[in-house]
Amino acid sequence: MEFPKIGKKEGLYELIEVPEKFGPISYKIDDNIIKKYAFVQDDYNLWYFSHDASPFGKRIGHASILANDLLSLFLTEYDPSTIRGLHTQEELWFENPVFEDETVTLEGEYVDKYIKRDKGYVVMNAEARGEDGRVLLKHRGVEIMRVHAGSVAAKNTAKDTSDKVTGEYDPALGTAETAKENLVPGTLIKPLSKHTTQDQTSVFSFVGKHFVNIHNNLAAAKETGMERPVVQGQQQVGYLTEMLTNFFGKSWFTSGWEKVKFLRPVLVGETVTAKGVIKDKTVEDGKTKLHLEIWVENEEQQMTSVGWASAHV
Repeated sequence: MEFPKIGKKEGLYELIEVPEKFGPISYKIDDNIIKKYAFVQDDYNLWYFSHDASPFGKRIGHASILANDLLSLFLTEYDPSTIRGLHTQEELWFENPVFEDETVTLEGEYVDKYIKRDKGYVVMNAEARGEDGRVLLKHRGVEIMRVHAGSVAAKNTAKDTSDKVTGEYDPALGTAETAKENLVPGTLIKPLSKHTTQDQTSVFSFVGKHFVNIHNNLAAAKETGMERPVVQGQQQVGYLTEMLTNFFGKSWFTSGWEKVKFLRPVLVGETVTAKGVIKDKTVEDGKTKLHLEIWVENEEQQMTSVGWASAHV
């Protein structure tokens, strides 16, 4: 993101106003931005490098290329060096692809704040639009502001009891590489493994903007009780999004939805695997929609994030 300004307000729950608007800010999705996102996510699909390879007739950006910028809009008002919060939930709606050299406009606002178990939560809604006004991506995020990240993560603060993601699937059904109408519930989709590195995590977390945080700075991470810097939850969302893009293909960019909750931290140097299983299918306007449970797990097969996703076949 090309920040037009850096905020001066301290990142404290008590200072947050509702409603509080951020943006609009505009910038071009150029070759450098696409290549940088490919590097941080280790995702070099030819769709993002070739006009001919793209299913949309010209080069596009990754489906989640704008997600972290939408999440970070509040940094235009709040000093990033004072942020010691924890991203607990992310929800994204994918409506259109963004094209190379297209100017995008992002804006959002805080829509809610509340206290839960002695922690201050804030909710942001935001969206990105293309230069012709079409909606590209919508975001809804929940964060805890100014907490001791180590203590929160250890307690697995983000849990969902109404629709728990179990990670269960039927091995007898095999693994599905692409979305098809005849796939049945219980089918595992093709997983995606990633080895996290400090270089990727630092660039993803704005080290080039000279922001200091628990993701790009060892001392800041240790202040919160972590032995190494923490991979952003939003970077895990990128892994899940890549897996879902591989599975749904072109349709993910125009009908995809995912909601992710973060359970425990991923530290730099860990290898994680994104997985998903088909839970249901419905028909909307004559189109089949597949509904999935999704999750990321570490090398100990502990779930680090869980969620739900859907898109048209």
